[in-house]
Amino acid sequence: MIFSRKRADETRDDAVLDVEEAAGPTRGPYDVSEAPDAPRLDLGSLQIPAVPDVEVRVQADPQGVIQQVVLVHGQNALQLGVFAAPRSDGIWDEVREEIRQSLFNDGAAAQEVEGEYGTELRARLRTPDGMTDLRFVGIDGPRWMVRGVFQGQAATDPAAAGPLAACLDGLVVDRGQEAKPVREPLPLRLPREVAEQQAAQEQAAAGPQEV
Repeated sequence: MIFSRKRADETRDDAVLDVEEAAGPTRGPYDVSEAPDAPRLDLGSLQIPAVPDVEVRVQADPQGVIQQVVLVHGQNALQLGVFAAPRSDGIWDEVREEIRQSLFNDGAAAQEVEGEYGTELRARLRTPDGMTDLRFVGIDGPRWMVRGVFQGQAATDPAAAGPLAACLDGLVVDRGQEAKPVREPLPLRLPREVAEQQAAQEQAAAGPQEV
């Protein structure tokens, strides 16, 4: 199923003030232990901040387990993933090189550039709809890594990311205490009320069961 929700009307200025007034890091993604208070959509390991005009599109299986999270603003999009990492070292450098090699094997050139999140990877791919630009960013946190993939104008011009960048800056990761293999995706689930509503809709669509 596809779950889609528009974000609440919270101004960017208010979000910035909330972050600046809080103790701890002045910019995310945050670990849940140091995140400032703000309205967010709780998807388990990821909590998505409320940013005006950003739509959260979530693809989940019938059990409510999420396979994909994409934020959309106009013609721009940001796909998010969160993964387990070791306690001592970050993994973005290794993951970035693997992405670059995979793109190269598929015939796409990728270039490393220094961006606001550190070293980023920019690539142009040929698709059935024409050429598509992608910008890969990675942020290492305490025992986790967030990977973001910008599409649209935001892939070539970071200034165009606007509200999507605000979402990334306000993102919260709840890693949990359970031991997990390095690079394993952290679990993402639909909010309970959404999962229950979806299950009820699917049951209704199936109709009465034959005996």
